[in-house]
Amino acid sequence: MDGILIAWIDCSTLDDDTEIEQIAQVAGFSKIPIPKLTTGFYSAYEDYDTEMGIMLPSATVKAEKMAVHPLFVLIRDNFILTIHSQEINRLLRFSRYAPQFFKKIADEPVVDKITMVLERIIDENNDRNFEYLREIEMHGDQISKSLIEENLAKRKIAHDIYRMKHVLIDYLNVLWATKDVVDSLRYGDADLITNNEKFLGRIGILSDNIDRHIELSEQMSNVLSSGLEVMQSIYNNQLQSMNNRFSLVTAYLTVLGTAFLVPNTIATIAGSGIMDGAMAAQWWYLPLLILSTLFATAASLLWVLHVWKMKADD
Repeated sequence: MDGILIAWIDCSTLDDDTEIEQIAQVAGFSKIPIPKLTTGFYSAYEDYDTEMGIMLPSATVKAEKMAVHPLFVLIRDNFILTIHSQEINRLLRFSRYAPQFFKKIADEPVVDKITMVLERIIDENNDRNFEYLREIEMHGDQISKSLIEENLAKRKIAHDIYRMKHVLIDYLNVLWATKDVVDSLRYGDADLITNNEKFLGRIGILSDNIDRHIELSEQMSNVLSSGLEVMQSIYNNQLQSMNNRFSLVTAYLTVLGTAFLVPNTIATIAGSGIMDGAMAAQWWYLPLLILSTLFATAASLLWVLHVWKMKADD
């Protein structure tokens, strides 16, 4: 049996890269390039045989905003150091039962111990990240409910959907970044990680859990996209209704304009001096204006109805 003890120290900082580098140097990590580790996109994996450095993303979601803080895990010999921002406290649950956990694995080889502790750290960080998907789903459900509220401004709902889509994109980036690290541990053949298939299988379970949450997040993204399509349909219907109203007004104006065009033309001719200016004094002049007005109104109305019928058939 391997009686070598292992140690785990958890530190919190102000997210200062210089402070993280100082802590790593004080803890005896000399091979890992901390600046390279801290500049990764949400995650990083650096293996230097006797030392290993990992950066994991720790997400926090408040309302419609998501913040991502790095969780650094540095490993050498039988020593594990975790460093994270003071704004997050991801390993509180593990720290509570850590003494009992270390007693249970006391007789395991040191690489198995390191792998099991690392697996628990990643698992707890993942669990906290997964919890925020529920909040995103709840907020997305509220947005979906607001689509049927007639009194709410549709423009505001559209902005809410866009912000939730942006949060989901960042959340998916967090999940994919975590999966990259987990797969690197699983297939990277690092000297500090065990080759025991049993423990590597537990890391594989972490990867499978991430895959399931990626699928759930993508489904949520599709739901929000459907909401945007609904919003587009609502706007299209509103524009169509407005166009129909304008068409109706245009039709009325066409009928009225045509109805008054014919008698106005007759009156213009009567005032032009024809019949020595006596046309307006004839007995048939007023009936002619009335009949021409009625005829022009009926003709224009029938024409508009004919055009509408043709459009409806199309």
